[in-house]
Amino acid sequence: MEKIINKYETIFILNPNLSEEETSALVEKFKSLIESAGEIENVDEWGKRRLAYEIDDLKEGYYVYITFSAETSFIKEMERIFKITDGILRHIVVRREK
Repeated sequence: MEKIINKYETIFILNPNLSEEETSALVEKFKSLIESAGEIENVDEWGKRRLAYEIDDLKEGYYVYITFSAETSFIKEMERIFKITDGILRHIVVRREK
């Protein structure tokens, strides 16, 4: 059976109270996770931005945007890891048009 590779983009928001080292470690964790199962096209760290609404009494978050290609089966695992990782406030993964 042929493996289906799609293009995706993800945005995740980190807790702004993390230190620079902790923030860099989380970004690297997800970059290496994606590289283990696919290919990263672009990583864009937007930095601290004001949230549209408060999350856990926080008004700001550290935004990271990544575009990548991967198998469809990888996305479920990636979302599972987002959910269990401390420091992640919100995340979304969306399939892009080819």
